[in-house]
Amino acid sequence: MASFNFPQQTNFYRGKVRDVYTIGDKWLVMIASNRISAFDVILSKPIPYKGQVLNQIAAFMLDATKTICPNWLEATPTANSALGKKCIPLRVEMVIRGNITGHAWRTYNNGERLLCGVIMADGMKENDFFSSPIITPSTKADVGHDEDISKADIINKNIVSAVDYKVIEKYTYALFEKGKALAAKQGLILVDTKYEFGKIGDKIYLMDEIHTPDSSRYFYNDGYEERQAKSERQKQLSKEFVREWLIENNFMGKQGQVVPYMSDDWINTISNRYIELYEKVIGEKFVPQDISDDEQYESIVKAIGAVT
Repeated sequence: MASFNFPQQTNFYRGKVRDVYTIGDKWLVMIASNRISAFDVILSKPIPYKGQVLNQIAAFMLDATKTICPNWLEATPTANSALGKKCIPLRVEMVIRGNITGHAWRTYNNGERLLCGVIMADGMKENDFFSSPIITPSTKADVGHDEDISKADIINKNIVSAVDYKVIEKYTYALFEKGKALAAKQGLILVDTKYEFGKIGDKIYLMDEIHTPDSSRYFYNDGYEERQAKSERQKQLSKEFVREWLIENNFMGKQGQVVPYMSDDWINTISNRYIELYEKVIGEKFVPQDISDDEQYESIVKAIGAVT
């Protein structure tokens, strides 16, 4: 994906998935690439239309939740780009879990019952619902793996103030409930997700993407109970299947491990799974949009001009 130089641009940052441009120290342009990451490592090949899927789901969900808390998004100039307010990030990710799966299950299955200061009850099976959703925060790392952290440590280490944490905790529970309701309308269960927040002055905003396959896990509701009763794997829409494939091929992002070869068939499978999730979550047919670098640039410049 090309790098751009926009009017009034003051900074550029290439993340694992997004290219982020700072405009006049007041606005951000985020372009969702087709890069895919797992275990905090960018995999070797891009996934067709992944950026469009992420950007359009995030825009849909930010619009659907804007009455719960203010968010950063102002416009989506193209299918895979977003323009919004530049916030000072709070240095935590608010991970919330309705079911015990993924990292929570791996921790539990290793015999541990404490995750980020939250006690998980004995006698649970993989993918069971928690009695109520739990928040298991992680610290935001600029490089390498994010780390689990408890609410108490976040406040005691002044990573986030007690006042601000109370606000983002309230927002996290409310956003998750809304996300679950939106998913239920589509026959899905929002299993777990994460939210990132930032501030402009004293006001807290929801940032980045929400309820996308990169930040969330979904199960199909139809047949969930039957699969649980038989201890069968749940049918899901998320990036977890990529992580599972990597684990099966002896890769978890650890030092010395090599990312396994990704065949064209496997790349197409991943792309189709992302498109499937879009259509299930949004409830609309996915329409692939290919755009040239010049068209992308012109559309974003026009959107910048409208807000500056």
